[in-house]
Amino acid sequence: MKPQNSKTNKNWRIIDIINWADKYFKDKSFENPRSEIEILLLHLFDCKKIDLYLDFEKVINPKDLATLRRWIKRRIYREPIQHIIGNSEFYGRKFIVNQHVLIPRPETETIIDISIDALSKINNPVIIDIGTGSGCIGITLALEIPGSNVLAIDISEAALSVAKKNAELYKLNNIDFIKMDFLSQDINHNVDLLVSNPPYIPKKEFSGLMKDVKEYEPTIALTDNSDGLVFYKKLSKIISDIVKKNGVTILEVGRGNHYSKVKEIFYKEGYKGIKTFRDLNKDIRVLMINN
Repeated sequence: MKPQNSKTNKNWRIIDIINWADKYFKDKSFENPRSEIEILLLHLFDCKKIDLYLDFEKVINPKDLATLRRWIKRRIYREPIQHIIGNSEFYGRKFIVNQHVLIPRPETETIIDISIDALSKINNPVIIDIGTGSGCIGITLALEIPGSNVLAIDISEAALSVAKKNAELYKLNNIDFIKMDFLSQDINHNVDLLVSNPPYIPKKEFSGLMKDVKEYEPTIALTDNSDGLVFYKKLSKIISDIVKKNGVTILEVGRGNHYSKVKEIFYKEGYKGIKTFRDLNKDIRVLMINN
């Protein structure tokens, strides 16, 4: 990165960095090069985008320039920008993320909208979030439905540690976290809503994932090391014992025809009232199963 080059003794302004990095990231084949540097600068200065451009002639001090240089180097190696800045946005809130949890995706926000609507007529609903990861789904529901009681489970102690920190950020007292292997341990709770974004990438497709995902996000949260249907098969066998009568199960599914495979699993178990929902990209990514 040229900004640290002392031979020119140049004072690097915000606009200089933006213009330089825009070209640099573009040369490295990043899809949205300007966005890359903007996000890093916004985090560095803890400001809004408009402030960045209103103050575009501000000279960046050597300490901040060195930090920025380290961040850009990490990003060039395709480390997720959320890991570099230490957080990701979900449903309008910031969540701590690291290599132990899946980075929240915008399309997963669809689950929140559907869940809120499904529980609109239930007072003090009980919710279980299976495979909570960063806690973004369970915590968001706990915040959006203050009278709810949420149980968030995950097999990973490291992931639960992140989720607990996120719950502390929002001073929540209506969510509990439990370490549990969902596939081998019984869930002894009755809930109004079971929600999950389980590992659904088939093992054979894992090697084709982008480097950002494959090398930096937890494999256990991405693939079931099988056909991408393991968790759904398990759920189809047990939700009648966990979800109350008239309760619902809301699940994220993969792209393409994955939803039809998952739908078929539940049909075979006798569930007929299955609704599908499209995400922001108009892809069918969420299933709702009525108990």
